[in-house]
Amino acid sequence: MLLGAYFRLIRAGYVLAREGALSIPGELPPALAPLRFGIWLGRLIERPSVRRTGHVERLNKALNLLGPTYVKFGQTLATRPDVVGAQIANDLSGLQDKMEPFDAALVPAILVAALDGKAAELTELSPPIAAASIAQVHRARLRPANGMAKTVAVKILRPGVEARFMADIESFYAAARLAEGMVRSTRRLRPTEVVETLDRSARLELDLRLEAAAISEMAENIKDDTGFVIPTVSWDHVAQNVLTTSWVDGIPIRDHAALDAAGVDRKALATKLLQSFLKHAIRDGFFHADMHPGNLFADPRTGDVIAVDFGIMGRINRKERRFLADILYGFITRNYRLVAERHFDIGYVPKDQSVDDFALAIRSIGEPLHGRTASDISMARVLGQLFAITDLFSMQTRPELVLLQKSMVLVEGVARALDPQLDIWTVAEPVVGDWLRKEAGPIGRIEALTEQLKVFAEAAQRLPVIAAQAELALADYHAGKLRPRSDRLMRWAMLGVLGLAGLVLLAVLWRLTLAPL
Repeated sequence: MLLGAYFRLIRAGYVLAREGALSIPGELPPALAPLRFGIWLGRLIERPSVRRTGHVERLNKALNLLGPTYVKFGQTLATRPDVVGAQIANDLSGLQDKMEPFDAALVPAILVAALDGKAAELTELSPPIAAASIAQVHRARLRPANGMAKTVAVKILRPGVEARFMADIESFYAAARLAEGMVRSTRRLRPTEVVETLDRSARLELDLRLEAAAISEMAENIKDDTGFVIPTVSWDHVAQNVLTTSWVDGIPIRDHAALDAAGVDRKALATKLLQSFLKHAIRDGFFHADMHPGNLFADPRTGDVIAVDFGIMGRINRKERRFLADILYGFITRNYRLVAERHFDIGYVPKDQSVDDFALAIRSIGEPLHGRTASDISMARVLGQLFAITDLFSMQTRPELVLLQKSMVLVEGVARALDPQLDIWTVAEPVVGDWLRKEAGPIGRIEALTEQLKVFAEAAQRLPVIAAQAELALADYHAGKLRPRSDRLMRWAMLGVLGLAGLVLLAVLWRLTLAPL
């Protein structure tokens, strides 16, 4: 299996190099500088048309050929013309929902196998209206035995996609191990742990029952919100490889001409998109992690954002939500010391580095961004500078934040395409500021205290178990007719264990009552 993974990796490298992936503009980050020679060699096998014109016209097909995980990477690049160039981004946009569908003749049998008798309630099935790397979507009429007929969307996994996904992931593990073994400077980026995060995400995406649950959870989170709409689930017509939801009508968010013709305010739409994402991430800790343009629509009547495809979701805990909010607020208010301190607090930057020096480095990134619109900012240059800083300060990758970071890149790319004059900081401030003010107020402190009380309760519940285990051990010593000295030692050991547990509980209690929340 390992040999097969390396073979697939070599093949992927050859195909991508042949189709011009190594010619995508952008300065190589210092951490990856040792790869320059390999990139130079790879460019020797580029198609003559790529070398002559610089146009990577076949990269779309190459990623499609290589498999679904490579397509996911291409979908992200398609939202960043400011990083890869407008022509390449345009070529890659077809990966979002315009891929070759699988044979529609297979669909009826798939539905019967997955839904049994409930499959007969799905009628008037259309040809595929959208096809992506994992699944394709059909329009249908749902005619339940007890209920009104309605139009629904039926999402069906591609046959055999699980095996392809797992093969791709195995080759990614092989690439990560190679990178860690051959290029020491990449170890701080923790590529293997990053792949593990992507692996878990992929496995969840391949079970549409979990996507249905994600839609349900998000619906509860946003029930009082405005500006962001999601479909509802028909639970009787859900299986591991089939998901049925309400049909949503909207204009594809990437079709700017259609949005303008319908009178949709693109500036307002960009604001709703960015603020909704920040609410979901910071307020709820649960967010749509695949918000490329193929999954986003606009309601021409209300101007609301409509999101579909909840196969990839991100989740961050309270500490990580506070980290994100503080980082954004630090940039908004130009408090670079706060940004630096939070990076140290969460473990991004090693403790042996200087907070003051890191704050200065952050200032060098933040100051040029203030007062600039999205069209004035080169994200390629910003990302290059960020890579340089991560290398300079030996910053460690946090795998649990990988999905959040990737999603922020996606959302910001889509928002800036809708509104090139977007001021990211002005749009973000109401969401970030309100949440931080709530956190610092009584409600936020009570919520934090509640979470910490749970930790205290769990620790307290373990005390009887620790005591019982110590007593059993002491009884075993007695049964063995130990010498009095050994018996005394065991008693002291038991007291030590209980004392240590008590100190832990006291520390937790102190944290609850004295330390700032």
